[in-house]
Amino acid sequence: MTAGKETDLWYAVIDEERQDRTGRPEAVYCEGKTLEQAEAVICRMREKGIPVLATRACEALALRIRGRFPDAAYDSLSRLLSVGVFCPAEERRGLVAVLAAGTSDLPAAREAALTAEFYGSTVRLICDVGVAGIHRLFERLPEIRAARVVVAAAGMEGALASVTAGLVSAPVIALPVSTGYGAAFGGLSALLGMLTACAPGVSVVNIDNGFGAGYQASQINLLGEGRGVPK
Repeated sequence: MTAGKETDLWYAVIDEERQDRTGRPEAVYCEGKTLEQAEAVICRMREKGIPVLATRACEALALRIRGRFPDAAYDSLSRLLSVGVFCPAEERRGLVAVLAAGTSDLPAAREAALTAEFYGSTVRLICDVGVAGIHRLFERLPEIRAARVVVAAAGMEGALASVTAGLVSAPVIALPVSTGYGAAFGGLSALLGMLTACAPGVSVVNIDNGFGAGYQASQINLLGEGRGVPK
């Protein structure tokens, strides 16, 4: 396979043709990069006309980027930074339901929700519907069942994904979250519980990977719109 059109910054190589191949532009993972490195990557992508979704972005980076691009949007809860628009709000389609088991699971759930929105999906974020208050999940079932795909974000034992998959016809993307006391092992208990879910139709992303869950959810959702595969 020959290399596509790329910009080499020596510490990062920007893939300018990702959207042509996959239908969606490359995202920028900021954690572990210096402020200068992350800023340079984002700025170079915008120079090339690429809309940017930057994950795990800190407040300091957001301030620097807003100084260059006043239209940049930053969400401190999910640590998502967007610069430029991939899909205008009025053109979002389908429906992705993102469930947060508890308030402590909101950062990962919101990362999933905003990612799916950035990539063109209509999203409904439904909070505090974990199994400890399962009546609240039942009350929101009509909204959840209207979705083409469901993201279930939960820490502790991670039971929300399996319970939800037994109640809806849509595929469920399980998002384990690193919330919980000692034996939750930073989300490992939720991850293992979701991987061993007895309900069919459950797929699992990594611990706290709201971006991965939202990206996959949007892919599935937009297949129903004929927008999931690049020309």
